[in-house]
Amino acid sequence: MADAVSISAETPLQDDVRDMVTALNDTMRPLSPPEFQFQLTVEQMAEPSVTVFVMRDQAGAPLGMASLKIHDDELGEVKRMFTYPALRGQRIGTQLLRRVETLARERGVRRLVLETGEAPGFEAAWRLYERCGFHVCGAVLDYPDSGFSRFYEKTLTP
Repeated sequence: MADAVSISAETPLQDDVRDMVTALNDTMRPLSPPEFQFQLTVEQMAEPSVTVFVMRDQAGAPLGMASLKIHDDELGEVKRMFTYPALRGQRIGTQLLRRVETLARERGVRRLVLETGEAPGFEAAWRLYERCGFHVCGAVLDYPDSGFSRFYEKTLTP
């Protein structure tokens, strides 16, 4: 698969990326109470503090996405990770997460954090983050420690 794909920073304000965000939201909606889902909208993803990476196949069809939100000079957050369900298991998420980490390092970020669900249905996400060197930590940023979220962090070296 690696020869047939590209990963690039793109605007989320495209129909096929909007469709991916809708598919992600539809996947997440039944897994946690709505008040404990912290989903950036496509418009929020287009803000200057956020970089959206899209993986596409040779024909240009989107396979997955991941975003980096910069909070300050040393803190970044992984947001909106998604791979279409039919494509899971092909390490698309791993490649996207590596691209997010590369940009974070380039920008001087020393610590990456993320919030994901703490419920059945999130096991694949947990495996991805842990396989990529993230460790479970306490609540980060302004997320509530509700029991519906699991938090991860990773210290980056330059």
